[in-house]
Amino acid sequence: MSTTFPGAPARTYDSEPTRTDPPSGRRRRTPTWQRWISPIAIVVVWQLASTTGLLAEDELASPWRVVTAAVDVTRSGELPEGLAISLGRVVAGFLIGGLVGLVLGVWSGLSRWGGLIVDPPVQMLRTMPHLALVPLFILWFGVDETPKILLVALGVLFPIYLNVHAGVRGVDPKLLEMARVSGFDRREILRHVVVPGALPSALTGLRLALGIAWLSIVVAETVSSDTGLGYMINNAREFLRTDVIVVGLVVYAVLGLGTDALVRALERRALRWRPTIAGTDS
Repeated sequence: MSTTFPGAPARTYDSEPTRTDPPSGRRRRTPTWQRWISPIAIVVVWQLASTTGLLAEDELASPWRVVTAAVDVTRSGELPEGLAISLGRVVAGFLIGGLVGLVLGVWSGLSRWGGLIVDPPVQMLRTMPHLALVPLFILWFGVDETPKILLVALGVLFPIYLNVHAGVRGVDPKLLEMARVSGFDRREILRHVVVPGALPSALTGLRLALGIAWLSIVVAETVSSDTGLGYMINNAREFLRTDVIVVGLVVYAVLGLGTDALVRALERRALRWRPTIAGTDS
């Protein structure tokens, strides 16, 4: 309806009340324990299927046998040793690939010539499945640590590069212009405008890269290795030890979820200034 005041122009008011979002502090959060309902249900069904004979032990060991195998390989030292070796390879490959991807992404994002020189070959290489390069890496570098670390580095490089490049290119040009008008030099523009603007996309690339890093080391250690978690899984396959295989896979999954949780915590802390991030548990 419209309401007219003396001496004032007519204004039209919406008859429907304006909806306001609740304060971020009052947002309902899903209790953490509810996230465990479906995983626990899967384990229970799995155990029941094994107990009743619906699932053969030689095809997939029961959860109880998996737990027993985990205790055995931990006491023997096989699991801690393999875990330490695999973790070291992932860290080394992640640092190499992450650093190269970060440098190339920033350069191609900020520089026109950098984009022309770097972006085309990276876009071509990223379409190739890097895991298919394992035979070539073994041929070129042998079967020592080098091919495993390089395979992880190559898998990490592309998501880091793509997201950093997109984040830098996605910075609002108006903010850049405002910074130049305000007298910021190139270093200050990078620090106060480019880095905060590209950080959300870069952290997304970091989460993707960590997942690919663990996938890469699984393949690398399974194909050509005599140490690490992948070797433990491959050795268990030779003896039809499905319980040990599941132990290795569970450890990989826990490591992947753990590193992803660390990045999510870093994301919430680093992007606290964003209203859509603060107070959420995404």
